[in-house]
Amino acid sequence: MKTLTVILLLTTTLGYAQTFTEKITKEYSFEKKTPDNAIIVANINGDITVTGYAGDKIMVEVVKTINAKTEERLAKGKTEIQLGVIDRADTLIFYVEGECNQFGRNNNGRWNKERWGYNWNNCNNCRTSYDYTMDFTVKVPFALNVMVSTINEGNIIIQQVGGAVRADNINGSIRLANLTRETHASTINGDVDIEYDKNPGKECRFYSLNGDINAFFQKGLAANLAFESFNGEFYTNIDKIEHLPTSVEAAK
Repeated sequence: MKTLTVILLLTTTLGYAQTFTEKITKEYSFEKKTPDNAIIVANINGDITVTGYAGDKIMVEVVKTINAKTEERLAKGKTEIQLGVIDRADTLIFYVEGECNQFGRNNNGRWNKERWGYNWNNCNNCRTSYDYTMDFTVKVPFALNVMVSTINEGNIIIQQVGGAVRADNINGSIRLANLTRETHASTINGDVDIEYDKNPGKECRFYSLNGDINAFFQKGLAANLAFESFNGEFYTNIDKIEHLPTSVEAAK
């Protein structure tokens, strides 16, 4: 079940630049409710903010912004760039329709066992005549599992979520707060900040190529820690750390 409301349509002319902004809200509930319920937000250009709350609906707000140099190109962007939604009964998937990419099950997919993701194989000769962003703001039930990704012009914020979390970025930061379960967070150009309200009981992984990783756990954390850096240092306020024996893994 869902409801859809278009909140705002705005077209402005600023010098030679044409800008169109649309705010869309959608509301969903799961047809099949299980502890494995999850949402996937696969963005391309723009922010993603996910916040847990004490309700049972998934409330999605997307601000779509198109920038172009002519009215014709602006109209093309308005038509081509759309919010895509796939309802899998126990999983809701939100993605970006448009350009030359295709979203679905494919070998490049990373999301869950069904390998949802974008197929970029047909994009070699793709020339977009406009710029766009899709900024997602999502409210979810506290216990929901959350998997999100974005690529350009966006940061990721996930807070007050009690399910498992996975966040992937390329050119932006990741901030995760008030977590309680296992987390995977990865970005190339940006910081990764994680704060736990309750220490996780399963394996976590945090990665940044060009940025800092700041992880804050509760007292009493008992875990094995592996750390690797090309250009950086490791700091901790934990007094009692026991070094594990060196392990060697055979090359595959």
